Parts: sequence; structure tokens; C-alpha cells
Amino acid sequence: MADQRQNHNDREDYFEERAGTDNARYHAVPHDEGGWAVKKEGEDRPVFTTNSKSEAADEAKKRAEEAGTMAILHNEHGRIEDQLNYQDK
Repeated sequence: MADQRQNHNDREDYFEERAGTDNARYHAVPHDEGGWAVKKEGEDRPVFTTNSKSEAADEAKKRAEEAGTMAILHNEHGRIEDQLNYQDK
């Protein structure tokens, strides 16, 4: 149990370090209120919402490419399904 808490804390620190920086990534995730959302790491509120998973994925990719960061696409259970790196483009 202590290992799980440490992993959670490490993950939180990892995201907090990138929050509000150019390294913050865009995640297409299931939205708490139904549908899909694009969230920027470190921010609670989505930057985009839609009923369509593909629209959320496209928006996350577009924003990540414009920002020179990564788009991380999640499945309907919240698990990472794909990662696209736009950092060197």
C-alpha cells in the first residue's frame, strides 16, 4: 500500500513540474460530465469538450503540435491508448 501511495505522489510531482510550462501535455480523456475532454496537464478545467472521442483526439493533437509538446490519448476507461510526440517538430 505504501508503494502505491509513493507512486501516486511521484506521479503528482511529475505533473506539477510541467504544469503551466511549455512542457505541459494535452490529454484527450473521458469527461466527468459525459462525452470527452481535452485537458492540459496541471489544469483542472478542460480546454475543450465534445461528445466525440475522435474530435477530442484531433483537438489534443492540434494543440500539442502548436505547443511543441505531446498529445496523450486515453480510452473510455481512462487508460493511455496512444502518445504522439510533437516536441521535435
